[in-house]
Amino acid sequence: MRIAKAVQLGKYRRASALQWLLTHSRAAKLVAVWRVTTNRGAHTPGVDNVVWRTNRQKLQAADNLKRHGYRPKPLRRIYIPKKNGKLRPLSIPTMHDRAMQALYALALAPAAETLADSNSYGFREGRSCADALEHAHSVLCKRHSPQWVLEGDIKACFDQISHDWLLQHVPMDRQILRKWLKAGYWEKAQLFPTRQGTPQGGVISPLLANLALDGMQKAIADVVSRKGDKVNFVRYADDFIVTGATQELLEQKIKPTLTAFLTPRGLELSEQKTVITHISTGFDFLGHTVRKLGDKLLTTPAKSNVKALREKISLCIQAALGLSQKALLRKLNPLIRGWANYYRHGASKRTFDRLDHHVFWQLWRWAKRRHPNKSAVWKQRKYFSAAGKKGLFSVRLETGGSKSQVLTLYTAASTAIQRHIKIRGAANPYDPRYTQYFEQRGRGRHSCAARELALQASIAQAARTIKHRLADAAACPHQGAPVREA
Repeated sequence: MRIAKAVQLGKYRRASALQWLLTHSRAAKLVAVWRVTTNRGAHTPGVDNVVWRTNRQKLQAADNLKRHGYRPKPLRRIYIPKKNGKLRPLSIPTMHDRAMQALYALALAPAAETLADSNSYGFREGRSCADALEHAHSVLCKRHSPQWVLEGDIKACFDQISHDWLLQHVPMDRQILRKWLKAGYWEKAQLFPTRQGTPQGGVISPLLANLALDGMQKAIADVVSRKGDKVNFVRYADDFIVTGATQELLEQKIKPTLTAFLTPRGLELSEQKTVITHISTGFDFLGHTVRKLGDKLLTTPAKSNVKALREKISLCIQAALGLSQKALLRKLNPLIRGWANYYRHGASKRTFDRLDHHVFWQLWRWAKRRHPNKSAVWKQRKYFSAAGKKGLFSVRLETGGSKSQVLTLYTAASTAIQRHIKIRGAANPYDPRYTQYFEQRGRGRHSCAARELALQASIAQAARTIKHRLADAAACPHQGAPVREA
């Protein structure tokens, strides 16, 4: 909080001194080691094939996190497939380098949060894809909302960021940052230098990418001359959208402004993915299709994502021919539940019903393949009757006691559709004024935000009532009572 306050006041030398204190604190070193040993990549080694497993190893690792004499090892380069069939390079640091990055990320995060754009939602504490989608929905759902949208995508964002720009503008220890950026990577028994970009797989890389892209919102706002231009900006990591009243405005003003903003940072817009579309045609953003039908804006799951999930479920069921019903359910339930929870804030009910229909028939085929000589009634009784509901894939578990439990298939249609409450744009988790706000947002259903939504709804309802009564008074000028009442 002291680092964030110093950055807010423009006292960067004080912020740097506080960052030094934090990165030399033993408590911070223990937190850094805990973070890298409890995340999903905790069992993935770097080029040294070292993984910290025991408490003794972790404690010794925390004591070895020292700035003096530190020299990072090269990154281990692997490739993962992308949706378009291409390969995405992933560079994996060693455990020691990951812990050092996590340590310095603790000190950099308060400064990055304080300097961040208010409409940026990717890789930030307390923010998520749902916040970005809700902001886009609130901007485009009104009757007089902008009709044109620029879908922006930055070409190879992590791999192209200029090292010189990062070293000049990132508020952290420049010697440590330079060592990370110039560490190189190891591939096919050969060492390659890194002249640009930040490693995808590094703990601190998302923070560096956000710092490089912060300021885009202000650059766009500076070229907007009129309120009628209806320019709005929403960004999640390197994916962003910019709305506008006309296609010419986005093409002639906004797009050149984005190019001029990105060029000093060594970045450029992707020509394939950066397009300008009308809201009636719709566009894809963060796995959702946002489209306006008349005066109604709908945010639905993207067809490509639905197709990918169906294929994944089908492959999972086909590969489980030799598994028990219980094992198959425990593979399917997390998959369906996680996907449905991600899309529960949009108009997804029809998609959920269709997905459940698809899953049912895939499971029925699975049962037929396991028991080709049994009747349909027998299969229904064995696999679809334990829960008591007709057609629900379920199995009874023997717990050893007098009562038995029933494991049922999670249905996407059982996920409640509920509107997400967008976070306040100025909210900063390192600002004491917002401590209570973030605590209340973290309690289940966002009680504080729910009260805000109820208050906004009541104000809007009151405004509509006043508007109607004023219209009635204007139609009947001889009656003065409605005007005074309104």
